[in-house]
Amino acid sequence: MSESLPPLQVDLSQSVRAWMPPKRAVTRWARAACGARGRGHELAVHVVSRRQSQALNRQFRSKDQPTNVLSFGSPAPSGALLGDLVVCAAVLRKEANEQRKPLLDHWAHMVVHGCLHLLGLDHERPTEARRMERREVAILSGLGVADPYLQQASGKPKAKRR
Repeated sequence: MSESLPPLQVDLSQSVRAWMPPKRAVTRWARAACGARGRGHELAVHVVSRRQSQALNRQFRSKDQPTNVLSFGSPAPSGALLGDLVVCAAVLRKEANEQRKPLLDHWAHMVVHGCLHLLGLDHERPTEARRMERREVAILSGLGVADPYLQQASGKPKAKRR
């Protein structure tokens, strides 16, 4: 039945002058993350400033700092809107530099990560975190993106959690 539904549609907007990947790349990453569960739905991706990210993070997570990605699920999950991702391009650029990763790969990881949150995955407990990381790594591998958890900011390989 889900095959008869149209693929996940992505609406990409930005309220800040910053580099962002093309819409086709963001759409590809989101579709890979959501799979069949995204069919017939729409995802809104908003690229915002540090100030906007910090205000939203403070309001919704009580954390007074900008963050890489925030996920806001649709209040009516059965409706067409899957949810919203709010991405701070400046934070992604800083993290990619610190972690010595290609910026495009880090964008892919954060879009996948945010979409998995919209699908109900979380990383609050260690078992949830391992499950979510395994899912992210598998999706990213299918997209040709290296395991984001293998590198630390030092550039040295990190022991993989099992």
